Amino acid sequence: MSVFKKLAGDTALYGLSTILPRLLNFLLVSLHTYVFEKPEELSSNVVLYTYVAFLLAIYTFGLETAFFRAAARLKGPEHQLERDKSFNETLTIVLIITVICTLSIIILAPQIAGWLDYRGQEQFITWVAWLVAIDALMAIPFARLRVENRAKEFVRAKIVNVLLVVGLNVFFIVFCRDVAAGRYLTALRPIIQKFYDPTLGAGYIFLANLIANAFYFWLLRKTLLQFRFRLTKADAWALVVYSFPLMLTTLAGLFNTLADRALLGSFLPDGFYANLTAKGAIGVYGNCYKLSVFMSIAIQSFRYAADPFFFSRADDKDSPALLARVTKWFVIVCVLIWMGVSLNLDLFGHLVSDQYRVGLVVVPILLLANLFLGVYYNISFWFKLSDKTVFGTYITIAGAASTILLNIVLIPQLGYVGCAVAFLISSVLMTGLCYYFGEKYYPVPYNVRSALGYIGGAGLLILGASFVKIPSLWLSVPYHALLFGAFLAIVAIVERDTLRPGLVRLLNR
Repeated sequence: MSVFKKLAGDTALYGLSTILPRLLNFLLVSLHTYVFEKPEELSSNVVLYTYVAFLLAIYTFGLETAFFRAAARLKGPEHQLERDKSFNETLTIVLIITVICTLSIIILAPQIAGWLDYRGQEQFITWVAWLVAIDALMAIPFARLRVENRAKEFVRAKIVNVLLVVGLNVFFIVFCRDVAAGRYLTALRPIIQKFYDPTLGAGYIFLANLIANAFYFWLLRKTLLQFRFRLTKADAWALVVYSFPLMLTTLAGLFNTLADRALLGSFLPDGFYANLTAKGAIGVYGNCYKLSVFMSIAIQSFRYAADPFFFSRADDKDSPALLARVTKWFVIVCVLIWMGVSLNLDLFGHLVSDQYRVGLVVVPILLLANLFLGVYYNISFWFKLSDKTVFGTYITIAGAASTILLNIVLIPQLGYVGCAVAFLISSVLMTGLCYYFGEKYYPVPYNVRSALGYIGGAGLLILGASFVKIPSLWLSVPYHALLFGAFLAIVAIVERDTLRPGLVRLLNR
């Protein structure tokens, strides 16, 4: 139980570095949608941030996991020198990739802007290139903090970063805009006009992120100063061979979760939505997608803690049983998040402006898709622990292929709802394939019946509640809270044998 508690504690601590930033960024969705009332204005923001995720996967090349694997095999103070070499080797490779890719993007920015149909926004693409470069260079130092259990430093850096992002967003797109327009503090107007360009509009979202990310160099200076450029053929080759399938897996997985925004613009028929252009539909879908942030928080928090945790226990004979227990409770927590948000969409919908609320129908579908994707990430430890990472590549490529096909088929029929449905089906497919092959090569006693029971029960409750329309929030919120409480009570009754010992210890304190 102490081992399980350690994972839960680490997840909670890393969760703080994920929850607070995501919640604050979540508030930025409200800020952005209320400031930029036309969904088309945020279209390039949605699309370019989609490419940020792809580029970051290429820059880091799966080397975070490779570093975790190497560090797990070099435990103890007597191996500190070897761990330092592994840190230097992985960061050196990332540095080389980052320099080559960043310069290429900056040089080709005009061509990229034309290809994406965002001509005149070349500056945004350059900012994105620098933004990704900094994120990539910080990935291995952050991984080292996790390996060395320096979670407080990790959390502090992440929280400071997001506070800067939020503050700079408010400064540029609210304060500077209003002062430049003469709404208040007119004495500052000449100063603001020297550096503020109102024609950049949503581009300041990228600039705010870039400035905040640059501050990482100061926040992680102690770890960065330990870096020494090191590139040896044998060690570098071993790292690349191990991490290359992981990079492909990550890319395929990202394509599975992010490509719908690019495909939506290409396959949505003209006039499908009466009051929305294709770019407007992307803006609506992309910002409603962000309302599924709560599921992403749970998944990311768990992954931050679980990667070093399970790698450090790779040789423990009890690892499969522990993984099964962890997965069971991971599913329960995610189901509760799915229910909590889906039942209260009428409340959460007010976080975006009226023009974007037409897309709220996709949120429960996206939450469920992310739930299955989280389960996939959870049970995918089998191929990482057994060094069969190529299976991850096969599975995620299958998921990406199904995403492409389903989006092409469903977008002309369902619009952005088709994107959400395609993501859900693909996530279920990947989870099923991962479970099937995992049981052959690394058997884990998962409680599949329990997982499917909770997901199915929650799904029926959400579907049933959607047919009961209550216009007043004063009535709907208590009603949905009652439904959520009833489901929570059922979970407590079913899991009473597991929960009782912890409750008894809590009461005896």
